[in-house]
Amino acid sequence: MNLDEILNRLAKGEITPKTAKKFLQFNAIVEIDNIAKIDTGRSIRKGIPEIILAEGKSSNDLIKISKKMFSAFGHVIISRVNDQQIKALSKTFPKKFLRQNLIANMIVISKKKPKISNLGKVAIITAGTSDIPVAEESKIILEEIGCRVFTQYDVGIAGIHRLFNSLQIIIKEDVDVIIAIAGREGAMPSIIAGLVDIPVIGVPTSIGYGYGKDGIAALMSMLQSCSLGIATVNIDSGVAAGVLASLIAKRSSRTK
Repeated sequence: MNLDEILNRLAKGEITPKTAKKFLQFNAIVEIDNIAKIDTGRSIRKGIPEIILAEGKSSNDLIKISKKMFSAFGHVIISRVNDQQIKALSKTFPKKFLRQNLIANMIVISKKKPKISNLGKVAIITAGTSDIPVAEESKIILEEIGCRVFTQYDVGIAGIHRLFNSLQIIIKEDVDVIIAIAGREGAMPSIIAGLVDIPVIGVPTSIGYGYGKDGIAALMSMLQSCSLGIATVNIDSGVAAGVLASLIAKRSSRTK
């Protein structure tokens, strides 16, 4: 629960002051064997749970952190997992609690299935099929937070007529924000931002080769965009885009 939910439930008498205090006490840092300091209050402050980055962590350390988070909240989101870590997590947690997305290299460990609420609508568009893993990162984050997500994949400007049809669908859904994901020259987000009155989050991906490889050309293109209404996150940063989009969508949904 976030802070608003705790206060609303307390005001309605659905929870006691003692229970509310218990929830609010999660607004603290929990240290785990001197290997991690978990921000357990993030979901209360921002409505966004702490996300464990598996990349660079040993399987043993990842298990320790995940078990602590799961015992406290019954909900863990883990990004950038490798095969060895997936095997270790599968042995540690009951299968019924595990949800894997191998395209995004993410795992969610939860006692409950994600529940779509009225926390806003987000569209995710990719220029190419190779950009889908980053898009799926964003999608998982948004769905776990409770946003409605609409996806249009492989509609890049190499066949620009594909993009126009996808934009018509998204505009009809009246989304609050668009996540536009592209590699190579990264032009698609700029084109989208120039056509719609919806905030656009540009996500460059490390797809491409030669000059400007590893996403550098796409990043520079999005940062240099002459279209207004576009903000850009780091290369391959689907998680960051998902979190930012959720904050925009939630704020927008309050005014509807």
